[in-house]
Amino acid sequence: MAYVVGIDASTTATKAVLVDEAGTVVGIGSSGYGYDIPQPGWTEQSADLWWDGAVIAIREVLASTGVAGEEVAAVGLTGQMHGLVLLDDADRVLRPAILWNDQRTAHACDEIREAVGPERLIAITGNTALTGFTAPKLVWVRDHEPEVWSRVAHVLLPKDYVRLRLTGEHALDKADGAGTLLFDLDARDWSPAVLDALRIDRRWLPPTLPPISFTRTTVRSTGGAPAATATCACSRRR
Repeated sequence: MAYVVGIDASTTATKAVLVDEAGTVVGIGSSGYGYDIPQPGWTEQSADLWWDGAVIAIREVLASTGVAGEEVAAVGLTGQMHGLVLLDDADRVLRPAILWNDQRTAHACDEIREAVGPERLIAITGNTALTGFTAPKLVWVRDHEPEVWSRVAHVLLPKDYVRLRLTGEHALDKADGAGTLLFDLDARDWSPAVLDALRIDRRWLPPTLPPISFTRTTVRSTGGAPAATATCACSRRR
């Protein structure tokens, strides 16, 4: 029998659920962690927590069910929304991830509305600028951490950092892209108009894929799922 592993990289734990071909949940593994509050209203998290948590959770669910890694046919990914993960050109994390519930970006939201135009922003992205979204976090880093900004080569969301560690691939599903405030909803891809207005390099952003598409086979063993396991683009959760 073949199985699917679903990975949820959330704010307080990474979970792995093992499902069989009939859709029955066979087992669940979990690894909990916290996040940092360096200043009031700020929330940050080490990206290593999600990867280490995924490894622990996958090993736990396979060990508890007796399912071999070779029996896992695919891995699906979901996770916390809007968080900002910045990587350099060697895929090294440049700073702790700024999380969805971080509130430091009120001024950056004003900057975005002024740069793009409030009505135009809504017409393109379907949203006004809110502190939780990814784009204000990028603008904040641009304005306050120029040394980090000068080294940025890749921008990912939390679950997609786990994908990168699993597969070596930069990718993001379109549903999560729509939650960044950088997405053209009509074109279903990154908005050149918004990126140009905010001085964000399009080359930093990964290809966007339909949530149910497969990205590629995994290339790194977790001590559980083998290298031939397919990885799904998958989607966000609330």
